[in-house]
Amino acid sequence: MLYWLTSLSDGGDFFNLFRYITFRAGAAFFTALIFGFLFGRPLIDILRRKQGKGQPIRDDGPASHFAKAGTPTMGGLLILSALVVSTLLWARLDNPHVWIVLGVTLGFALIGFADDYAKVTKQNTKGVSSRIRFLAGLVIAAVAGGLAAWVHPDNLTNQLAMPVFKDALINLGFLFVPFAMIVIVGAANAVNLTDGLDGLAIMPVMIAAATLGVIAYAVGRIDYTTYLGVHFVPGTGELLVFTAALVGGGLGFLWYNAPPAAVFMGDTGSLALGGALGAIAVCTKHEIVLAIVGGLFVVEALSVIIQVGYFKATGKRVFLMAPIHHHFEKKGWAEPQVVIRFWIVSLILALIGLATLKLR
Repeated sequence: MLYWLTSLSDGGDFFNLFRYITFRAGAAFFTALIFGFLFGRPLIDILRRKQGKGQPIRDDGPASHFAKAGTPTMGGLLILSALVVSTLLWARLDNPHVWIVLGVTLGFALIGFADDYAKVTKQNTKGVSSRIRFLAGLVIAAVAGGLAAWVHPDNLTNQLAMPVFKDALINLGFLFVPFAMIVIVGAANAVNLTDGLDGLAIMPVMIAAATLGVIAYAVGRIDYTTYLGVHFVPGTGELLVFTAALVGGGLGFLWYNAPPAAVFMGDTGSLALGGALGAIAVCTKHEIVLAIVGGLFVVEALSVIIQVGYFKATGKRVFLMAPIHHHFEKKGWAEPQVVIRFWIVSLILALIGLATLKLR
C-alpha cells in the first residue's frame, strides 16, 4: 500500500526508499514484530476468556502435556494479523504472487480456525472431519496452482525446475496443478503435525520462510538469476516482504509461545503458515528445494505415515509415538531438548537448501 509514496519521489529523496524491496521488507518485519508485542497479551487474554478450558489435551500423549491443560489456542491469529497488516502496508498490491500466497494463507487459516473452534467448543481433540479439511485444502491449492501457472512466464509455465542441475526443467503439462496441490496441502499438513510442542513449529517455519524469501528475491532479479544460473521468475522478489512480515509476526508470537507457552498456535496458524510456505515454493519454482529447507516437516509427516501404515499392516509400532517429536519425548528427552535440537536441524537444512542456488 505504501509503495504509492514512490510517486512523490523525484529520485533522490526519502520517498525513493519505498522503491526498494529490501527497505520495505525490513519495514514489514518491524511492523509485524511491534504488532505482535502490542497485541499479543490482549489477544491471549481474550482467547482465555472465550475458550475457558482452552485446547483439549490428548489422553494418549506424554504425561508432561497434562500440565498444559487450560492453555488457550488459536494463537495463530496473532501471527496472521501481523502478517496480513504488514504485507498490505508494505508490499506492492499489484503483484499477483503476493495475492496468491496471501489467498492460500488466509484460506488455510479459515480451515484451521474452523477446526480449532470445533475442538474448543466440543472439548474434543478431533475437531472438523479430516476429510473435509483435506478437500477444502485441495480446492484452495488447486486455485493457487492454476493462478501460479497463469502468471509464470511462458518458458516456465507448467514446468518443474530441478535444483543443482542448470537449466533443467521437466514439463508437467496438465499435471502441474495437481503437483502444486500436493506441495501446498502437503506443506500445510506437515507443519500442522509438527506443531506439538511449545515453540517447536514456529521457529522452523520462520527459518524456512526466511530462506524462501531470499530465494524469492534472488529469482525475481534477472541479474542474480544470470549469475546463479537459476530460472528468472518476474515479480517473485516482492514475496520477500511477505516472508519478512511472517518472521516478524512469528517472533512476536514466539515471545508468548516459548516454554511454557501462554498460547498455542493451533491449526489456525500451523495450516496457514504451512500453506504459505508451499505457495511460495510453487510461485518461485522451488518446490523440490522446499522439501530440503522444510525437511524437518517432511520427517514429521513421514513418521506419522510410517507409523500408521506399519501398525495397520502388522499391529506393531515403529516409533514409541508419532509424530516423531513425541517419540523422543517418550525416550526421555525433555521438551526444551527436543525443541532446540529440532531448531538446529531446521537451520542446517535451510543452509543446505540455500546452497542449491549456487551449486550448478
